[in-house]
Amino acid sequence: MTTILVTGGTGTLGRPVVERLRADGHEVRVLSRHTSPYAVDLREGGSGLDRALDGTGTVVHCATSARGGDEQAARNLIAAARQAGVQHLVYISIVGVDRVPFPYYRTKLAVERQIEDSGTGWTVLRATQFHDLLFRLFQGLSKSPVMPLPARVKDQPVEVREVAERLAGLAQGAPAGRADDLAGPEIRTLPSLARAYLDAAGRRRALVKVPLRGAAYEAFRAGGHLAPERAVGTRTFEEFLAERFAARAGRR
Repeated sequence: MTTILVTGGTGTLGRPVVERLRADGHEVRVLSRHTSPYAVDLREGGSGLDRALDGTGTVVHCATSARGGDEQAARNLIAAARQAGVQHLVYISIVGVDRVPFPYYRTKLAVERQIEDSGTGWTVLRATQFHDLLFRLFQGLSKSPVMPLPARVKDQPVEVREVAERLAGLAQGAPAGRADDLAGPEIRTLPSLARAYLDAAGRRRALVKVPLRGAAYEAFRAGGHLAPERAVGTRTFEEFLAERFAARAGRR
Protein backbone atom coordinates (compact mmCIF):
# COMPACT_ATOMS: atom_id res chain seq x y z
CA MET A 1 0.00 0.00 0.00
CA THR A 2 1.06 3.61 -0.57
CA THR A 3 2.49 5.81 2.17
CA ILE A 4 0.25 8.90 2.27
CA LEU A 5 0.88 12.17 4.07
CA VAL A 6 -2.18 14.17 5.18
CA THR A 7 -1.49 17.80 6.06
CA GLY A 8 -3.89 19.23 8.59
CA GLY A 9 -4.60 15.63 9.54
CA THR A 10 -6.07 16.53 12.94
CA GLY A 11 -8.58 19.04 11.55
CA THR A 12 -12.29 18.88 10.72
CA LEU A 13 -11.65 17.31 7.30
CA GLY A 14 -8.20 15.85 7.80
CA ARG A 15 -9.22 13.57 10.65
CA PRO A 16 -11.88 11.59 8.73
CA VAL A 17 -9.59 11.48 5.67
CA VAL A 18 -6.89 9.85 7.81
CA GLU A 19 -9.40 7.40 9.28
CA ARG A 20 -10.66 6.35 5.85
CA LEU A 21 -7.17 5.89 4.39
CA ARG A 22 -6.02 3.82 7.36
CA ALA A 23 -9.16 1.71 7.16
CA ASP A 24 -8.23 0.99 3.55
CA GLY A 25 -4.85 -0.31 4.69
CA HIS A 26 -2.52 2.58 3.87
CA GLU A 27 0.32 3.85 6.00
CA VAL A 28 -0.77 7.39 6.82
CA ARG A 29 1.42 10.13 8.24
CA VAL A 30 -0.39 12.98 9.98
CA LEU A 31 1.23 16.39 9.65
CA SER A 32 0.08 19.29 11.81
CA ARG A 33 1.75 22.05 13.74
CA HIS A 34 1.40 20.37 17.15
CA THR A 35 1.21 16.61 16.58
CA SER A 36 4.25 14.36 16.87
CA PRO A 37 6.12 12.80 15.18
CA TYR A 38 5.40 15.15 12.24
CA ALA A 39 4.83 18.46 14.00
CA VAL A 40 5.57 20.94 11.21
CA ASP A 41 4.49 24.50 10.46
CA LEU A 42 4.17 24.42 6.68
CA ARG A 43 4.67 28.17 6.50
CA GLU A 44 8.24 27.61 7.71
CA GLY A 45 9.03 24.22 6.07
CA GLY A 46 12.38 22.81 7.08
CA SER A 47 13.86 19.42 7.87
CA GLY A 48 10.74 18.22 9.65
CA LEU A 49 8.77 18.53 6.43
CA ASP A 50 11.48 16.70 4.49
CA ARG A 51 11.35 13.86 7.01
CA ALA A 52 7.57 13.64 6.81
CA LEU A 53 7.73 13.39 3.00
CA ASP A 54 10.55 10.87 2.82
CA GLY A 55 9.18 7.75 1.11
CA THR A 56 5.73 9.30 0.63
CA GLY A 57 3.96 8.67 -2.68
CA THR A 58 0.86 10.82 -2.18
CA VAL A 59 0.11 14.01 -0.26
CA VAL A 60 -3.43 15.07 0.69
CA HIS A 61 -3.23 18.78 1.47
CA CYS A 62 -5.99 19.72 3.93
CA ALA A 63 -4.07 22.22 6.06
CA THR A 64 -5.35 25.78 5.86
CA SER A 65 -5.58 28.90 7.97
CA ALA A 66 -8.04 31.76 7.70
CA ARG A 67 -5.33 33.91 9.31
CA GLY A 68 -3.16 33.71 6.21
CA GLY A 69 -0.02 31.99 5.08
CA ASP A 70 -1.60 29.33 2.86
CA GLU A 71 0.29 30.40 -0.26
CA GLN A 72 3.67 30.25 1.46
CA ALA A 73 2.74 26.92 3.03
CA ALA A 74 1.86 25.54 -0.41
CA ARG A 75 5.12 26.77 -1.89
CA ASN A 76 7.10 25.03 0.84
CA LEU A 77 5.07 21.83 0.55
CA ILE A 78 5.33 21.66 -3.25
CA ALA A 79 9.08 22.29 -3.27
CA ALA A 80 9.69 19.62 -0.63
CA ALA A 81 7.30 17.17 -2.34
CA ARG A 82 9.10 17.52 -5.65
CA GLN A 83 12.44 16.98 -3.93
CA ALA A 84 11.08 13.84 -2.24
CA GLY A 85 9.68 12.43 -5.50
CA VAL A 86 6.01 12.61 -4.49
CA GLN A 87 3.86 11.42 -7.39
CA HIS A 88 0.42 12.77 -6.47
CA LEU A 89 -0.70 16.01 -4.78
CA VAL A 90 -4.36 16.09 -3.74
CA TYR A 91 -5.86 19.42 -2.68
CA ILE A 92 -9.22 20.34 -1.17
CA SER A 93 -10.61 23.66 -2.38
CA ILE A 94 -13.96 25.45 -2.35
CA VAL A 95 -16.72 25.73 -4.94
CA GLY A 96 -16.72 29.26 -6.36
CA VAL A 97 -13.12 30.28 -5.67
CA ASP A 98 -12.92 31.44 -9.28
CA ARG A 99 -16.23 33.33 -9.11
CA VAL A 100 -16.37 34.95 -5.68
CA PRO A 101 -13.74 37.67 -4.96
CA PHE A 102 -13.63 36.90 -1.25
CA PRO A 103 -10.06 37.15 0.17
CA TYR A 104 -9.92 33.59 1.52
CA TYR A 105 -11.32 32.26 -1.76
CA ARG A 106 -8.66 34.14 -3.71
CA THR A 107 -6.03 32.45 -1.59
CA LYS A 108 -7.52 29.02 -2.23
CA LEU A 109 -7.54 29.74 -5.98
CA ALA A 110 -3.91 30.84 -5.85
CA VAL A 111 -2.97 27.58 -4.13
CA GLU A 112 -4.91 25.63 -6.77
CA ARG A 113 -2.77 27.27 -9.43
CA GLN A 114 0.40 26.44 -7.54
CA ILE A 115 -0.66 22.80 -7.39
CA GLU A 116 -1.49 22.76 -11.09
CA ASP A 117 1.89 24.28 -11.97
CA SER A 118 3.86 22.07 -9.60
CA GLY A 119 5.11 19.65 -12.22
CA THR A 120 3.72 16.80 -10.08
CA GLY A 121 0.61 14.73 -10.73
CA TRP A 122 -2.30 16.53 -9.09
CA THR A 123 -5.97 16.36 -8.18
CA VAL A 124 -8.12 19.26 -6.94
CA LEU A 125 -11.54 18.71 -5.39
CA ARG A 126 -13.82 21.67 -4.73
CA ALA A 127 -16.59 21.29 -2.15
CA THR A 128 -19.27 23.58 -0.79
CA GLN A 129 -19.26 24.74 2.86
CA PHE A 130 -19.26 22.04 5.52
CA HIS A 131 -22.18 21.68 7.92
CA ASP A 132 -19.66 22.31 10.70
CA LEU A 133 -18.93 25.82 9.39
CA LEU A 134 -22.58 26.86 9.56
CA PHE A 135 -22.91 25.25 12.98
CA ARG A 136 -20.06 27.37 14.36
CA LEU A 137 -21.41 30.48 12.63
CA PHE A 138 -24.90 30.11 14.07
CA GLN A 139 -23.54 29.08 17.46
CA GLY A 140 -21.62 32.34 17.65
CA LEU A 141 -24.41 34.53 16.29
CA SER A 142 -27.02 33.01 18.62
CA LYS A 143 -25.19 34.31 21.71
CA SER A 144 -27.00 37.57 21.02
CA PRO A 145 -30.82 37.94 21.19
CA VAL A 146 -30.73 39.01 17.53
CA MET A 147 -28.99 37.01 14.77
CA PRO A 148 -27.89 39.19 11.82
CA LEU A 149 -27.66 37.31 8.52
CA PRO A 150 -26.53 38.53 5.08
CA ALA A 151 -29.68 39.29 3.09
CA ARG A 152 -30.61 37.18 0.05
CA VAL A 153 -27.74 34.70 0.42
CA LYS A 154 -28.22 30.97 0.07
CA ASP A 155 -25.95 28.06 0.92
CA GLN A 156 -25.53 24.40 -0.04
CA PRO A 157 -23.83 22.77 2.96
CA VAL A 158 -22.27 19.33 2.67
CA GLU A 159 -21.36 16.65 5.20
CA VAL A 160 -17.63 16.66 5.93
CA ARG A 161 -17.49 12.86 6.08
CA GLU A 162 -18.83 12.66 2.53
CA VAL A 163 -16.10 15.03 1.39
CA ALA A 164 -13.53 12.95 3.27
CA GLU A 165 -14.72 9.78 1.55
CA ARG A 166 -14.41 11.40 -1.85
CA LEU A 167 -11.04 12.95 -1.12
CA ALA A 168 -9.63 9.68 0.22
CA GLY A 169 -10.91 7.86 -2.84
CA LEU A 170 -9.22 10.35 -5.14
CA ALA A 171 -5.97 10.03 -3.19
CA GLN A 172 -5.97 6.29 -3.84
CA GLY A 173 -6.35 6.73 -7.60
CA ALA A 174 -4.28 8.27 -10.36
CA PRO A 175 -3.96 12.06 -10.62
CA ALA A 176 -7.29 13.33 -11.99
CA GLY A 177 -6.78 17.09 -12.43
CA ARG A 178 -9.93 19.00 -11.55
CA ALA A 179 -12.33 16.46 -10.09
CA ASP A 180 -16.08 16.98 -10.23
CA ASP A 181 -17.30 19.38 -7.54
CA LEU A 182 -18.99 17.97 -4.45
CA ALA A 183 -21.96 19.90 -3.09
CA GLY A 184 -24.63 19.28 -0.48
CA PRO A 185 -28.08 17.92 -1.31
CA GLU A 186 -30.05 21.16 -0.78
CA ILE A 187 -29.72 24.84 -1.62
CA ARG A 188 -31.21 26.69 1.33
CA THR A 189 -31.64 30.28 2.43
CA LEU A 190 -29.51 31.30 5.39
CA PRO A 191 -32.61 32.06 7.52
CA SER A 192 -33.96 28.54 6.93
CA LEU A 193 -30.64 27.04 7.98
CA ALA A 194 -30.46 29.34 11.01
CA ARG A 195 -33.97 28.33 12.08
CA ALA A 196 -33.00 24.67 11.77
CA TYR A 197 -30.06 25.34 14.09
CA LEU A 198 -32.22 27.23 16.59
CA ASP A 199 -34.86 24.49 16.61
CA ALA A 200 -32.25 21.82 17.24
CA ALA A 201 -30.57 23.91 19.95
CA GLY A 202 -33.89 24.75 21.62
CA ARG A 203 -33.32 28.49 21.32
CA ARG A 204 -35.47 31.41 20.26
CA ARG A 205 -33.77 34.28 18.47
CA ALA A 206 -34.89 37.05 16.14
CA LEU A 207 -33.38 36.80 12.66
CA VAL A 208 -32.48 40.06 10.92
CA LYS A 209 -31.53 40.13 7.24
CA VAL A 210 -28.74 42.63 6.71
CA PRO A 211 -27.98 43.93 3.18
CA LEU A 212 -24.25 44.25 2.61
CA ARG A 213 -22.10 45.83 -0.07
CA GLY A 214 -19.14 44.83 -2.15
CA ALA A 215 -18.22 42.52 -5.00
CA ALA A 216 -17.82 39.47 -2.78
CA TYR A 217 -21.29 39.89 -1.27
CA GLU A 218 -22.83 40.37 -4.71
CA ALA A 219 -21.14 37.17 -5.91
CA PHE A 220 -22.40 35.22 -2.90
CA ARG A 221 -25.88 36.65 -3.44
CA ALA A 222 -25.70 35.55 -7.10
CA GLY A 223 -24.87 32.01 -6.00
CA GLY A 224 -21.26 31.91 -7.16
CA HIS A 225 -20.44 29.52 -4.29
CA LEU A 226 -23.21 27.04 -5.18
CA ALA A 227 -23.16 23.98 -7.44
CA PRO A 228 -26.77 22.94 -8.09
CA GLU A 229 -25.68 20.55 -10.83
CA ARG A 230 -23.40 18.74 -8.35
CA ALA A 231 -25.85 18.23 -5.47
CA VAL A 232 -24.50 14.73 -4.87
CA GLY A 233 -24.16 14.89 -1.09
CA THR A 234 -26.89 13.03 0.74
CA ARG A 235 -26.86 14.19 4.35
CA THR A 236 -29.00 17.20 5.23
CA PHE A 237 -28.23 19.94 7.72
CA GLU A 238 -31.06 18.71 9.95
CA GLU A 239 -29.55 15.22 10.04
CA PHE A 240 -26.16 16.69 10.92
CA LEU A 241 -27.72 18.78 13.71
CA ALA A 242 -29.61 15.80 15.16
CA GLU A 243 -26.39 13.82 15.42
CA ARG A 244 -24.37 16.74 16.80
CA PHE A 245 -26.84 17.58 19.58
CA ALA A 246 -27.42 13.90 20.40
CA ALA A 247 -23.66 13.49 20.85
CA ARG A 248 -23.57 16.54 23.12
CA ALA A 249 -26.41 15.20 25.23
CA GLY A 250 -24.63 11.86 25.56
CA ARG A 251 -21.52 13.56 26.98
CA ARG A 252 -23.44 15.22 29.80
